[in-house]
Amino acid sequence: MELSGLTNLELLNLHAQALEELRRRGLIRSSNNPVGDYAEYLFCKAFGWRQADNSAKDADAVGCDGVRYQIKGRRLTKRNMSRQLGALRRLPEKNFDILAGVLFNEDFSIRRAALAPHAVVEDRATYVDATKSWRMMLTEDVWTCQGVTDVTAALIAASA
Repeated sequence: MELSGLTNLELLNLHAQALEELRRRGLIRSSNNPVGDYAEYLFCKAFGWRQADNSAKDADAVGCDGVRYQIKGRRLTKRNMSRQLGALRRLPEKNFDILAGVLFNEDFSIRRAALAPHAVVEDRATYVDATKSWRMMLTEDVWTCQGVTDVTAALIAASA
């Protein structure tokens, strides 16, 4: 589909329509950037987790064994290769057990995904006073941390 001939308003309209169709299909739950919603959808589909209410704080999903998951996604693009995940709130309160993180390529294909225990996240995250939250970078060395599980293949299968 050639997009260069469309006006700015036509492009924004197409974006809005695409988001609404993704919502109708159940891939996203909000009108925000679809990266986070898509990450939640994929992890829950791959592992059978129950997604928390859209307004729930801290844990985004719960496994059948009661394990609480905070789910974060990051889309890497040629303009921004940062692996900084979204803000983690109240990290010391341990409101989740496992961080489920996924890195997407620019086209939303899965680059890499991991399950990281809370202790690994707490050890690696940096407090940011301006936002009263913790910043976690999902760098390659995270996959070498003790207790971290590479779940890339499971998320790729869920995305098919």
